[in-house]
Amino acid sequence: MKIFTLAAAMSLSLIALSACGSTTSDRALSGAAIGAGAGAVGGALLGSPIEGALIGGAVGAGAGALTDQDDINLGKPIWR
Repeated sequence: MKIFTLAAAMSLSLIALSACGSTTSDRALSGAAIGAGAGAVGGALLGSPIEGALIGGAVGAGAGALTDQDDINLGKPIWR
């Protein structure tokens, strides 16, 4: 049950938020940040926020790098 909850939370955050920015590096960076945050929250609920943040960050970075601007566009990142 714990693994299912963590996987569901990370999948939802990736689908909704992982693709901010217009370049591949922007998308990977924002995806990693969002994934780490969501993973830390999910991990805290399940007992290991550090593991959740590491897994979420890695998955978010991968999802951000594998999507392009036309897939999901949430606008310019805050660091630009």
